Amino acid sequence: MTPSAPLIVVMGVSAVGKSTIGSGVAERLGVPFRDADDLHPAANVEKMRTGTPLDDDDRWPWLDIVGAEMQHAAASGLVMACSALRRAYRDRLRAQAPTIAFVHLHADDAVLAARAAGRTGHFMPPSLLASQLATLEPLGDDELGLLVDVDATIDEIVDRAVTELEGLGITP
Repeated sequence: MTPSAPLIVVMGVSAVGKSTIGSGVAERLGVPFRDADDLHPAANVEKMRTGTPLDDDDRWPWLDIVGAEMQHAAASGLVMACSALRRAYRDRLRAQAPTIAFVHLHADDAVLAARAAGRTGHFMPPSLLASQLATLEPLGDDELGLLVDVDATIDEIVDRAVTELEGLGITP
């Protein structure tokens, strides 16, 4: 069953381009965009800012907030940028919004490291990229979603994602 309006999580590690690509996908699909980073409790942001990776006890309440946002948007549609690194995290989101499709953005480790080092004004320091890469679990065959390499221009990546989502039957 596909949703009446698209519910999409653009996922991946830090610096892969979730917010940029997610906002482009949302614009193309004509639905709102949110960044799950904006939903983190202040304690999580401070922990990451100081270079300490989040643990699951930090993530569960945040994922519940993200899932509730997705559930609330089921009628209107939503694209959410959210790391969703582990299967258990994606399962937690789907528990509230079962029709979520995932767009897993991928880049080579060296590309990610260069992007992370070049970012300014973000609470996630480049030093946490390794912990995210170690945590990342690819989408399972039974998960609704797709893998998109971010080895092209933003417009080309958005085009790929939207085309592949349409191939999954996900349309505005």
